[in-house]
Amino acid sequence: MAKKKKITGNITNKRARFDYELGDSLIVGINLTGAETKSLRMGHADLRGAYVTTKDNELFLINATINGTSSVPIEENEQTRPRKLLAKKKEILNLIEAKNIGRTIVPIEILTKSRYIKLKIAIGKGRKKYDKRQVLKAKDENRQIRRQIQN
Repeated sequence: MAKKKKITGNITNKRARFDYELGDSLIVGINLTGAETKSLRMGHADLRGAYVTTKDNELFLINATINGTSSVPIEENEQTRPRKLLAKKKEILNLIEAKNIGRTIVPIEILTKSRYIKLKIAIGKGRKKYDKRQVLKAKDENRQIRRQIQN
């Protein structure tokens, strides 16, 4: 019998750290269907443009795309549907409070390595264009310093 090849890896939102100044992070559960779970385990998802919103003291993940494959079909309108996030009441209230202050709840990555699929979210403050330039400039300077130290 041939071994099943499992592709396990985290699906990250690479733009989140660039577009937002992130604070505390939190790991929450996510309410999924069976096909979505299998597709996530195979790595067919994208968090680009996704965000978390609150409605009736509940958290929802909006605009996260979970693509199907030929073996795991997911309908076009179901790929970006709102998905309920599972967290403790106290954690939800803290996130709602931060959102009321003007912060954004940003999904950072989907963790698929364990038995359960979890979502790592963080409270972030949006960066301005000049802040992004300064971050890129600082990274470039650090890279050049490391190169000079190595040589």
